[in-house]
Amino acid sequence: MALATASSPAVLASRSGFAYSRDQFQQLVEDALGLAKSLGASDAGAEVSEGVGLSVSVRKGEIENVERNRDKSIGVSVYIGRRRGNASTSDFSRTALEQTVRAAYDIARFTAEDPAAGLPDEEDLALGAAATRDLDLFHPWAIDAEGAVEIAARCEGAALSVDPRITNSEGAGVSAQQSHFFAGNTRGFRGGYASSRHSLSVAPIASLPGRGGDDMQRDAWYSSMRAPQELAAPEAVGRYAAERALSRLKSRKIATCEVPVLFESTVAAGLLGAYVQATSGGALYRKSSFLLDSLGKQVLPEHIDIHEDPHKPRGKGSAPFDDEGVATKVRDVVKGGVVQGYFLSSYSARKLGMRTTGHAGGSQNLRLSSRLTQETDDLDAMLRKLGRGLFVIELMGQGVNYVTGDYSRGAAGFWVENGRIAYPVHEITIAGNLRDIFKGIAAVGADAYTLGGKTVASLLIERMKIAGS
Repeated sequence: MALATASSPAVLASRSGFAYSRDQFQQLVEDALGLAKSLGASDAGAEVSEGVGLSVSVRKGEIENVERNRDKSIGVSVYIGRRRGNASTSDFSRTALEQTVRAAYDIARFTAEDPAAGLPDEEDLALGAAATRDLDLFHPWAIDAEGAVEIAARCEGAALSVDPRITNSEGAGVSAQQSHFFAGNTRGFRGGYASSRHSLSVAPIASLPGRGGDDMQRDAWYSSMRAPQELAAPEAVGRYAAERALSRLKSRKIATCEVPVLFESTVAAGLLGAYVQATSGGALYRKSSFLLDSLGKQVLPEHIDIHEDPHKPRGKGSAPFDDEGVATKVRDVVKGGVVQGYFLSSYSARKLGMRTTGHAGGSQNLRLSSRLTQETDDLDAMLRKLGRGLFVIELMGQGVNYVTGDYSRGAAGFWVENGRIAYPVHEITIAGNLRDIFKGIAAVGADAYTLGGKTVASLLIERMKIAGS
């Protein structure tokens, strides 16, 4: 089955399955803002959205689930000076809209004043061309349930056929999702766009015959893209997931030690996520971050840069403006290991006495890189740099304390000797402090992998504690 879809705007709109047009959304926003002003609001903002999608799952060749989703919502924020009220509804009728705006207004009337509350300053908003930047985010997938089931079955079938030791499966799934929204406020911002995200995944289980289930290993793989034609082939996803599961058979425990650790690119993105969390406005103004007052300070090695590009075409984290309508900008987050900027919304920026960075809603297409990385630094080269230590391919648990930076996660992966994988390991815990982990990044591979809006390659950490048997 072909995964491609036409890309002209007319064809995309006709295949979207949306029940409402952009013009209808814009009128709802205008009506909501007008109602808020008529009640006496000093400022107001509104957003209307709609999402549609299809998700299917298959297990051992049988259909397990077929689900269609359709949702819609309008949210209204009303300000009376520095007092804010918010209400939402899924009913787009005039009566419901009036009730929702009135509810938001009444909440604002009885809410305590907050000096940091309020719409973004006009000079920060995406106005004119900045609000209509086309980032090529909308590629609906004209696929029905039967076609999605076929693709999922092909993916799982490929996994099960790799080796007789692939004895079971947690199933394969296909998801096709698209949505659109329009937002506006009383300071002149108007903007909205459609976007899509599609995925294919499978989770095979490997076991050794005659072991009575004592040695059973699971792994998974997936492909997720804005455009369906860019998804990996179902057979390729299935085969790779099976190979990963097979590689983990005969896993061992290891003794407690302190050694270098290499994070696979797929899990290294979690370290970048931890950095974002620690330098986000909410954590900073609440003083619940181990990176307080880090602006302009060295927190990563000199060879490390983190770049942000919200305007990357088809990027998972791409957006012309943030959730408040503030214009997004290409920037260096970290340069030469030195913090260049935080991740701030208008509210958190005011709490910190700073200016919004356009991050209401989170980070946007981050890439961590090293100035020392060579084109030849593939995974094999990174294992040679590791020498003797642990190669981590899976992390479990939520053991991160963002106040202190203490880090402790369950892990699985491979023990490496002389730069080569020796055997798989499991039931271990890796631990350290994120300050030391960040400063201990010794090398970054050339095997960059994008997980959501974060692109990271394999990361070599100089030293971490491993708790084993």
